[in-house]
Amino acid sequence: MGKPNYIIAETDFLQQKPLIIRDIGPWDKHMTITNGAEEVVEQLVAEGKLPEGRRLLYYDSEGELDEILVKDGKFAGFAPGAARST
Repeated sequence: MGKPNYIIAETDFLQQKPLIIRDIGPWDKHMTITNGAEEVVEQLVAEGKLPEGRRLLYYDSEGELDEILVKDGKFAGFAPGAARST
């Protein structure tokens, strides 16, 4: 199965707002963001899109907006529903 396939759904070039990505699949060929969260975080950090302190929100394969927790540039878990209050 391939790496997660996603797009950046909302861009803030000043990086003051959360980075929001959207899972686009197809899931018979690509892992979901949820299942490949470590790789997604690693890629976004390497590309400079996820500096320390910036939140990472994502629309999962079900269309729900949730949060991927990041600590020291690494995947640190999920916060389901936490993003809905932003």
